[in-house]
Amino acid sequence: MEKVRQLDPHFWEDKKVLVTGHTGFKGSWLCLWLSYWGAEVTGYALRPPTQPSLFQLAGVGSMITSIHGDIRDGNKLKDALLDTDPDIIIHMAAQPLVRESYVSPLKTYETNVLGTVHLFEAVRQAVKLGKRVRAVINVTTDKCYENKEWAWGYRENDRLGGYDPYSNSKACSELVTASYRNSFFSARDYPSHGIALATARAGNVIGGGDWATDRLVPDCIRALLKSEKIKVRNPGAIRPWQHVLEPLSGYLMLAQKLYEHGPEYAKGWNFGPDDSDAKPVGWIVEQICNKWGRGASFELDRSIQPHEAHYLKLDSSRARMELGWRPRWTVEEALERVIEWARAYQENRDLTAVCLDQLEVYLRS
Repeated sequence: MEKVRQLDPHFWEDKKVLVTGHTGFKGSWLCLWLSYWGAEVTGYALRPPTQPSLFQLAGVGSMITSIHGDIRDGNKLKDALLDTDPDIIIHMAAQPLVRESYVSPLKTYETNVLGTVHLFEAVRQAVKLGKRVRAVINVTTDKCYENKEWAWGYRENDRLGGYDPYSNSKACSELVTASYRNSFFSARDYPSHGIALATARAGNVIGGGDWATDRLVPDCIRALLKSEKIKVRNPGAIRPWQHVLEPLSGYLMLAQKLYEHGPEYAKGWNFGPDDSDAKPVGWIVEQICNKWGRGASFELDRSIQPHEAHYLKLDSSRARMELGWRPRWTVEEALERVIEWARAYQENRDLTAVCLDQLEVYLRS
């Protein structure tokens, strides 16, 4: 199938890849995928942010070289990067939660903005020393745009903004990336530095092994595993839901293009689901309850909540036209995989095998 050919597993064989934030939900899935394809993966991150965690349950640490460090520690990060000498860097380390950013705005900006600066400074040092790194992707978020609550998807050239500290910090990270690309890694000077630097923005990712707090699907799964009612905060809020493997496939395709073609692909990229998969929170919860069965139910959480966007979706035309990237699973299929994974966890099955089975099914889709 054409889709399978667009993702090239042979490219990744023996490639040295540095993944920051590898102990998180998305980072763990990415490391599983890269290891499955034969890449030599090094991760740099704090210890897993949740208990339980996909990183531990799926045995990700046994597949890669894992360095525990804070992205805010510039010297340690630089040493890790220089020692690893990667071909490709995928930067995912972040404070990733909107509600946590209201509690800890300083930490959020230090991590998401200055952490990005520390990484780029380490890349600059690698260039000076003649290291091999050629492609760098900074993973941000769909929330980096100035959200006008309009009905069409945001494109990569729309204005950045971000209402809450998390969203705004990611917009700042986008601006930092653009500044470093223009100042130090420009297309004009590409022959001398050899770095192609891009950003990637994705929607609300879901999938097995996400245990984050204050995130809809993990909150639903936790309640169901405890036979409790699901509490729903903003049932009318509409989000672009997608399985975690969807944006990861985009990052892998983009990384290969950056590595092989350089500045042509060094820009911002959206990886969002089809418009039909932008669904209200209430619809998602109903689907989860229906798929779980066995008396699953939910109720409205009427406590006062901090501001969150009501409507948000992405236009991924650039990725479709220039990368050939397409979503493979509908939101209904993604939710089926979430429930399948949660049942496997409940039954104490081999979760590494479950993840790899789902990856194989995805690649055949």
